[in-house]
Amino acid sequence: MRAGQVGGVILLGDRWTTEAAVAAAVARVQAVACERGSPLLVGVDQEGGTVRRFPWASPAMAAAHMATTARARSEAAAAARALRGAGVAIDFAPVADVSASAASFEGTRTFGDDPAQVAPLVGAFVQGLQSRGVAATAKHFPGLGSATASTDDRPVTIGRGKAFLTARLAPFRSAIAFGVQLVMVASASYPALDPTGVPALVSRPIVTDLLRGTLGFGGVVVTDALDTPALQDVPDVPGRALAAGVDLLLYSRERPAELAYAQLLRDAKGSPAVRAALAASATRVAALETWLAAHGGPVCKP
Repeated sequence: MRAGQVGGVILLGDRWTTEAAVAAAVARVQAVACERGSPLLVGVDQEGGTVRRFPWASPAMAAAHMATTARARSEAAAAARALRGAGVAIDFAPVADVSASAASFEGTRTFGDDPAQVAPLVGAFVQGLQSRGVAATAKHFPGLGSATASTDDRPVTIGRGKAFLTARLAPFRSAIAFGVQLVMVASASYPALDPTGVPALVSRPIVTDLLRGTLGFGGVVVTDALDTPALQDVPDVPGRALAAGVDLLLYSRERPAELAYAQLLRDAKGSPAVRAALAASATRVAALETWLAAHGGPVCKP
């Protein structure tokens, strides 16, 4: 952190039993980061229901039980108040996926199985978080509602057609319309959207052409976890994700993150294209940091 090799922290596991414990941990890492002059991005998966790292914070209910936009907005606002109190500025939520069947591995994590129903609920959740100064993250682009197995466990291919997948982009469009600050890209493959069959997070047709071009998203793109079995046979994931248009590389373990940093550093020294991609990502990340600071987020005092 002091050397500037870490841009952010994700809080995982079940150790975060009190707000005071989270606040103390965050304050400690931010103090170290501010020795280099800029705070860290600190995020958490606080969706509600089964994916809720902070048991003391909202939302207690799962997305599937937030039946109205008013409820989704109020639950997200309550979560944001708790996260802000603990020094956490990013929520890796809401899940903008649309369940395709009862066999979806996401279960109650999604708002429903109808894109027209899910879209306004996703937008309301984004609004609730960001109105209280916590950056929201629409995930898992371009949609994991058809997956019957988790990409955290194995490679997943979504074999649905282009029309089916395009219709289920409505919640992501809604999130973007509400100014969502981040979009998380899935590690599943979508042959109908990219015939090469590569995972979405290393696919330029999906990240740059579809998300940034067609949907017009200009914010920060973050990967789903890169140190998972789903990606173990994919070569040069960090470099390919960057080339696809991703800004933040997310890891759940220290060693893989360290190796990725070293690889990107080597690539940047020898490639003007890599340096240009890094500069573009740095600009978008800086805009996110500016937004967070303007909404009461972390800053380093002179």
